[in-house]
This record gives sequence, C-alpha cells and structure tokens, in this order.
Amino acid sequence: MTTPVPATAAPRLPRLTQAHAPLTHRVEVVNEHGEREELSIPAERPLTVYVDNRELVTLMTLGAHPELLVLGYLRNQRLVESAQDIESITVDWEVNAAAVRTRHGIARIEERTASKVVTTGCGQGSVFGGLMDEVDRIVLPEARLTQGQLYGIVNAIRLKESTYKSAGSVHGCALFQGEELLVFVEDVGRHNAIDTIAGWMWMAAGDAAPMAGADKVFYTTGRLTSEMVIKSAQMGVPIVVSRSGMTQMGHAVAEQLGLCAIGRATNRRFVCYSGMQRLVLQPELAQATTPSSSAT
Repeated sequence: MTTPVPATAAPRLPRLTQAHAPLTHRVEVVNEHGEREELSIPAERPLTVYVDNRELVTLMTLGAHPELLVLGYLRNQRLVESAQDIESITVDWEVNAAAVRTRHGIARIEERTASKVVTTGCGQGSVFGGLMDEVDRIVLPEARLTQGQLYGIVNAIRLKESTYKSAGSVHGCALFQGEELLVFVEDVGRHNAIDTIAGWMWMAAGDAAPMAGADKVFYTTGRLTSEMVIKSAQMGVPIVVSRSGMTQMGHAVAEQLGLCAIGRATNRRFVCYSGMQRLVLQPELAQATTPSSSAT
C-alpha cells in the first residue's frame, strides 16, 4: 500500500516550461571585396518577466535557457530565498514574456526593486541597490585550485563547440568542478549567462539541498566586474576565471570577500588579481608547450 505524502511535506522545485527559440539568425552581408555572402549572427530578443502578474524587468537574451535565466535572476537579485519559493515559470516566446508564480508572494517587492544601480554589464546590466549592501554578509568557503586544473579549464573552454564559434558576439559562462565542465551557457550578456547558471545550480540537485559552490569554479569570457564577482560569491563559488581582465570595483569586492579572481587566462598565461592563497602555483607547467589553437 502506498503511503500518502503528508500535507506538510516540503514544497517541490518549480515547474518550468521548456521554451525553445532559434539561437542564430542568417543575414546577408557584403565583405571587403564587394561580395555578398550569408553569415550567422546571434539572436537577441526581449523577455519581460512578470512576478505574480506584476511586471518586474525586461531582459535582452539569446533565449537558450529562459526559465533558468529567470530563476537565476530572481536568486541573484535576492528576491527569493530558494527555488521552492517559486511554483512555476512559464515562458511564451510568442509574446516574449515569462510568467513567474510564487508560492507565497515576495515580501516588500515594490520597496526592494525601487532602487537600481546600473552596472557595466552588457545588455540589461542592472542590479537592485540593496545587493551592494549585502556583500558584508557573504562568507566564502575554503577552496583551492591548482595551476594544472586552471590550464585544464582553459583548454576545455577552447575545445567547446559554441555559438561564439559559429556566430560570434556572445558571452559564455561555465561552471567547473575541478577540470570537469558541469554546465556551459552563452547569452548576449555575461550577466544573463551567470544568472542562468545560478538557476541551473538550484535545479540540478532536484528536491535535495541546493548544489554547493565550495568545490566549483566559475568561468566567464567577459571581464570581471563587481556584478560578476558578487553573483559568483552569492552562488558560494569562491574562484572565478576569465579570459578578459578585471575592473577596479570588481577587484575591490573580490579582495573584500577573499575571492580568487584569475584573469587574462588564455593558453598557459594568466594573472591572479586577488585571493592568491587559493591558487596552488605550479610555475613549471607554464614552460610546457602552448596549444597551437587559439583560445575561444
């Protein structure tokens, strides 16, 4: 006989649609020789997010994983405490909208979304003002990354098939466990890509506890701004790697948090901006043969 589930059982993860949209678009161009040809360019489309019938924000996105993007956006804006706070996320590309239904509403949503800080993120790169005030509350776990593992991460990204390789003009973000690539996301803005990964982390563990970030490494093709550093820290990920550089505020926040920020990571070159104690150096590896293919 099947035992009924008690009425007090913990709520399940949200129901998500699986909305799909083309990631690239073919256009006719003229090259330097006056020749006409067709090229693929990344798609870009607006996605207006409604929370309990209240319009919240419009995100410009590639549209690869819109439900996870919305979930991660709500997480990184600290508007919801857990995935279980959300009953469902429904995306409809015919009207370019995402309808979020919460289980118990979002307390003081008008007050909490009134103040915005425009960041240097591409596309819709704003965070709600209170986010900056919560940095002092974040405590990152102990973690280490070896130089050999760093090279493995850079090489894995180099070999990854991507929209960037076929169409360009997008940012990619990834989550690694050691050298193992767990998830790779591309979008028109790196902030969208990291939000999507944040949503994926909440959903990946099923109804169990959310995926921990202590043994993870976050990778981005874009520069390490304060927004990217804070979002990685909120996910509990203490090590970030970028093939680009770092901004002054991004560096200040990383230093404050003790987060390891590694930039300009291509082939066997890199610089560690902060959190050097988390990086296990193996300088002899830098003398090894550099891969012939350029990094993506």
